[in-house]
Formats: sequence, structure tokens, C-alpha cells
Amino acid sequence: MHIRTEKGERHTLSVLVDNEAGILARIAGLFSARGYNIESLTVADVTEDETISRITIVTKGAPGVIEQIIAQLDRLVPVHKVTDLTAQGPHVERELALVKVRGTGDHRIEALRLAEVYRARVIDATTSSFVFEVTGGPEKIDKFLELMREVGLIEVARTGVAAIVRGRDAA
Repeated sequence: MHIRTEKGERHTLSVLVDNEAGILARIAGLFSARGYNIESLTVADVTEDETISRITIVTKGAPGVIEQIIAQLDRLVPVHKVTDLTAQGPHVERELALVKVRGTGDHRIEALRLAEVYRARVIDATTSSFVFEVTGGPEKIDKFLELMREVGLIEVARTGVAAIVRGRDAA
């Protein structure tokens, strides 16, 4: 299968859907069938009765491609609302990463120093490694990982982007 590698802007989409089996597969299939890449995907219940979920998708594409993706998502039956948070304006994005790093000698000291700078918490430590928890925007996480690669990065687990529009209005 050919994956489109079009240059384009990064967009964060918020999709409100009925919380039912198969909806995530249908949405992922929509992207896959058209060769569009999903850079990040998160899903969670957003209502007390667990009937509605929010799917947050980060993708890249030219403006026309993003418009096409939104139109196709809007046509899916269990989709209530699709919002392009990027186009809508100011919004907040956060991600969590668990980062395992080798840590002995000077590398141990440097890993701890960098973690302090990035406000990462040590959540597990042995005599030869650390597991850090770091939260923030995707760019912050990427930079932290880049620096930890130089110190001795072993493994990474990332949650994906959670995003919400700023201000008093809902997306």
C-alpha cells in the first residue's frame, strides 16, 4: 500500500462519536484506505453515562486533504461532530511519555539533570536505569527524547495527544 507523503500542516482533529464497538476501526480504516497517516490517536469516554467518546487524531496534510478527511469523518453514522482544533484557533495539547534510560556514572547524573530541566519525574529507579514520566506538548516530549538518546535511551511509551480548545466554549 502506498502511504501519501504530502507536505502539509499538522492538524489536531476532535471527533465526538457514539461509544460503540467498531467505530475506532472504521475511522482508522477511513484513513488507511485513502493512504493518510495518523500521527497520534487517543480515545476516551467523555460523558457520565459512557455513551459518547472523543477521538483525538493528529494528522498532516494540505488544506484540501484535511477538508476531505473532515468531510469523510462527518459522513460516518456514529460521528456526532468533527472539529479541526488547529483551524479553530488556540487550543491546549498535552501528552504523557514513560521513558526508560540507562543510568550509571556520569550518564546517571546527566539523565537526572535533564529530567529536572524538563520537569520529568522519576517513577522507577534501579542501580542501572531510570523510568521517567514526562508530560507536555509533543514538541517538549520529542526534545526530551532527543536528549535522552545521547544519555542512553532504552525504551519509550507515549500516550498520544489529548487536546481541548481554549476559552469557555466547547469544541
